[in-house]
Amino acid sequence: MDSRKSGDIEATAVPEAKGKAIETSGPVVISVNSTPHPKGGWKKGVAIFDFVLRLPAIVAALAATAIMATTDQTLPFFTQFFQFQAQYNDLPAFTFFVIANAIVSGYLVLSLPFSIVCIVRPHAVGPRLLLLIIDTVMVALNTAAASAAAAIVYLAHNGNSNANWLPICQQFNDFCQHTSEAVVASFIAALIFITLVVLSSVSLRRN
Repeated sequence: MDSRKSGDIEATAVPEAKGKAIETSGPVVISVNSTPHPKGGWKKGVAIFDFVLRLPAIVAALAATAIMATTDQTLPFFTQFFQFQAQYNDLPAFTFFVIANAIVSGYLVLSLPFSIVCIVRPHAVGPRLLLLIIDTVMVALNTAAASAAAAIVYLAHNGNSNANWLPICQQFNDFCQHTSEAVVASFIAALIFITLVVLSSVSLRRN
């Protein structure tokens, strides 16, 4: 009887020892699994703001392209067979403006999926770096086109007495108004592009 009791005591003592071993190893497992997650909430916010800014940039670039490409005014002179006509493709600067803004518009539409990837994966370096590089190129292209067109619009409004260039906006007032609106829309797109470049640079700096 005594031996059985002692056997029972020994048999129950072993699980208690194992239980103690599990209890002592518990905090070690918890400490390993409780690794701190990297902070990235602000990067996701920047990515969302980047996506939102691209939408008005698309509208501005498309508006600039459409307004300039449809700019056309005809002035009757004596008869309907002898007329003065002004179109955007009469001037190489305006033609370059339409082509450049069309390229910018297409790029902005294609960049939306990459911007969404940056929202889903805010710590991904590849998509953000790609957007930064191409956005910088688009800033240069958009600014060059808008500046060239702005110079022609200025001459159309004011002329140049030294070069004997007369202002034409007194006659072609609708033509000048439409080209001015297109230039303003293009500069708005350029400003948004600059903001996008700054956001991408800030997001990558602390990656």
